[in-house]
Amino acid sequence: MALSQRTVSVVATQAAAAPKAVVADAKTDETVEAAELSSSMAASAPVDAERVARIRKAIQDGNFPLVPSTVADRLLALKMEWNPNDAA
Repeated sequence: MALSQRTVSVVATQAAAAPKAVVADAKTDETVEAAELSSSMAASAPVDAERVARIRKAIQDGNFPLVPSTVADRLLALKMEWNPNDAA
């Protein structure tokens, strides 16, 4: 079939109307509760204060088991996993 023999037909389409009531009520009780929970959790760091106190006390007493090779291994592992090109 040659290009000159092709015809274009216009097809009428009807756009589906978005349910406005659902869009207006997007924030339900669950989403409001989830937003409040996430903002309260983001306000403070997830720190186990009791564990920090035990470690601090062990360091002060000189009882904290610090093995230089373990520290070096973990630093190298973190460096190997770190990718500066990752978008955070």
